[in-house]
Amino acid sequence: MTARIEPRFTDQVVLIIGGNSGIGLASAVAFAREGARVIITGRDPATLESARQEIGAGTLALRSDVQDIAAQSAVIDQVRQQYGRIDVLFVNAGIGKFVPVEGVTEALWDQILGVNLKGPYFLIQKALPLMGKGGSIVLTSSIGHCKGLMGNSVYAASKAGLRSLARNLGAELVGRGSRVNCMSPGPIDTPIFGRSGVPEGEQSAMREMIRRNIPMQRFGESEECAAAVLFLASRESSFITGIDLLVDGGTVSF
Repeated sequence: MTARIEPRFTDQVVLIIGGNSGIGLASAVAFAREGARVIITGRDPATLESARQEIGAGTLALRSDVQDIAAQSAVIDQVRQQYGRIDVLFVNAGIGKFVPVEGVTEALWDQILGVNLKGPYFLIQKALPLMGKGGSIVLTSSIGHCKGLMGNSVYAASKAGLRSLARNLGAELVGRGSRVNCMSPGPIDTPIFGRSGVPEGEQSAMREMIRRNIPMQRFGESEECAAAVLFLASRESSFITGIDLLVDGGTVSF
């Protein structure tokens, strides 16, 4: 007789920033499957609607740009009015481009840092009043903060900042009973790769080069990252805070 496995997030309110594709969407589907009431945000109305339907009935999809601080307030206000609390905050929105240092402009710096670091910081600040004891915050960083890679300086700096936030906010919020952790994906097969700034004609060769350098000899899947996110958000990790969980097929470790 197989033991019954109880859903880990029954009736919990889960807000996913950047939940309309890739790791965010896979995580939203997984949270909903385990009983959560899911809210996702994203910039693209079409992918938001598609994601809402895939996640299932009761999903709230809100159009919002994480770097728009005023729009963040509107999201948090709507969550407050509709649910009254946030049990899990998963900050997953992010952008990245491979640009050599000579080609980095102030506008590019502001865009990447705005989406990947400034926006998440103030989003967390606004969400905290809705998070009580037992709340969990998970941030998506990247193994880019662990390894040097040509053309990756701005993206890596932004993701290193997120990893630092997990450590420092984890320390600051531990007295409130809230945990903050970081999940750093390695090479994952998500849409962000096609938006990296690498010319389309060079992407296949670059993917193969990356694959050969992964000890497991394959790209990871969004669902594998989602499993790590749900672990960090759940009671299974109740004595874990401030960590960086690498989901990278051994790329950093070996």
